[in-house]
Amino acid sequence: MDKNAILEAAAQSIIEAEEERAMEIVAEAEEAGMDLMELLSDGFSAGMREVGDLFDVGEIFLPELIFTSEIMKGVADVIESKLDRSEIRSKGTIVIATVAGDVHDIGKGIVASLLKTNGMQVYDLGREVPAEDFIAKAKEVDADFIGSSALLTTTMVEQRAIEELLESEGLKGKIKTMVGGAPVTKRWADKIGADVYCEDASQAVAFMKDYYSD
Repeated sequence: MDKNAILEAAAQSIIEAEEERAMEIVAEAEEAGMDLMELLSDGFSAGMREVGDLFDVGEIFLPELIFTSEIMKGVADVIESKLDRSEIRSKGTIVIATVAGDVHDIGKGIVASLLKTNGMQVYDLGREVPAEDFIAKAKEVDADFIGSSALLTTTMVEQRAIEELLESEGLKGKIKTMVGGAPVTKRWADKIGADVYCEDASQAVAFMKDYYSD
């Protein structure tokens, strides 16, 4: 298969939740000398975005969403293991998670995987994480950034809570914040005092690349 066919097959393997096929595609791409980061971002991640859209319109349900997300995480782990990280200059450190009350973590998982494979030290705390846990982990690992995802309008207030805790502990500005999620907007980010708003994984990676560029 040519590159475009491999990318399409990768996306389709995620949409159809075919874990074995997804792993075969990683091997095929590697044999073809394809850039595995491109495979992850333009192939498998494209499939995850489609799955997210299907969930939004009610064509698939939460158990399927979670199962597919686990396949995506497995693929990202395999690809990461194949990268020569000794050639990647260590960049910044980010603590990332989905906020308390929110079980949706597909987008957050994709962001975490892509940041990791682009040289960031990533601490992914998972989903339903309280604001206090974000702060505690960020202090523990001396993080540069906290990244929070909210997929429900009712949980967006947790992103505000993170900002308030940073302020009360004298860490505002020392630890920068990145917010995202379907209902989150630039206006909301500005309102709560977040440093960065990213619409999707590509924007998050592009921002970090620019932020840490020489």
